[in-house]
Amino acid sequence: MSTVNPPATAPQLQSAKEKLDAHVRDMMEWHFNPATGCPFWLERAKTLGFDPRKAVHTFEDLRKFPSFEDEWLRGGPIQRWIPAGLKGKGVYVFETGGTTGIPKSRMQIDDWKTDYENFSDTLPDASFPKGSNWLMLGPSGPRRLRLAVEHLAQYRGGICFCVDLDPRWVVKLIKRGNIKEMEAYRDHVIDQAITILSAGHDVRCMFTTPKLLEALAMKLFEKGSSIKASGITGIFSGGTEFTPQWYRFAMEELLCDPDNPGSGPVFMTPTYGNTLMGLACGKPFDPADNYKITYFAPQPRAVIEVVEFKDYNTLVPYGGTGRVKLTTLTKETFIPGFMERDEGEREQPIAKFPWDGISGTRPFHEFAKTTTVGVY
Repeated sequence: MSTVNPPATAPQLQSAKEKLDAHVRDMMEWHFNPATGCPFWLERAKTLGFDPRKAVHTFEDLRKFPSFEDEWLRGGPIQRWIPAGLKGKGVYVFETGGTTGIPKSRMQIDDWKTDYENFSDTLPDASFPKGSNWLMLGPSGPRRLRLAVEHLAQYRGGICFCVDLDPRWVVKLIKRGNIKEMEAYRDHVIDQAITILSAGHDVRCMFTTPKLLEALAMKLFEKGSSIKASGITGIFSGGTEFTPQWYRFAMEELLCDPDNPGSGPVFMTPTYGNTLMGLACGKPFDPADNYKITYFAPQPRAVIEVVEFKDYNTLVPYGGTGRVKLTTLTKETFIPGFMERDEGEREQPIAKFPWDGISGTRPFHEFAKTTTVGVY
């Protein structure tokens, strides 16, 4: 039994389930009440054959909804997703996925702020000091990540410095086989980051992707410096490229100071998230796990299930492999049973997160051969 991550107790599991079920009932009342719901769900409710406000009492009851089609998130009008109960508030549109064609979009008002404020509560102040400045070394443009990290920095009392990065251009270069141009673009992004780190802004915290973290570390090594020597004390990173093997490599090679090897690596925490889910936190690092990475969704606002490949309403056993099924449950957005483009292994609840987790996240095997990984 892990002393770092003890298993969840029966009372903790029961309390989490009751909280989730109560939240589901609140969301059904909100999203399917004509006074508060959005046009999309109020119109679709007429075709369901049941009244969600009366028939859905638990999370399991959400299986009564038909499969959510991701095509519903492509194209507009975006106003069809705005709940009447939030009318008049400032609206953001964030894109998720889609390197070609019409991307999927999510309407948001404050969810992106709430998600990262909740995530902030999980960060250790010793590694992410309050009042510190941040570097956002990741995608910009119509993705919520850039604004979210900036809000995280502000919420913790700091200022965020950002680079200009278009991941869709990187993917196009890779698909064309223009590897030298892709590498030149990557170097252009890293040069921006090094300029910020060397400008005297006292940047202590950073978000970046695994590939960009590696490129930044290597460039700093070439210059006789390192990520640790540059003043960074805390990093959060994530995605399907964040594997146990890469985690060990980063902690043992990329995040140490070659001139002071006994000082240990920069603190780094893995995360897994997207525009629809928010941010799933990594289980606190435990040497006994041999760098295994397990994520837990931000329940009750979002729920991850690992389900059978041929039956999306059946959970795989603990330790089993399946596809990621996501349910979003906020006042701004209700998305039941969205099938992600990822797969992984179902993990046992722990005391800190008394609900199912997922490890080994990677592209869904049926899509993996057609998925081009750029800076993510």
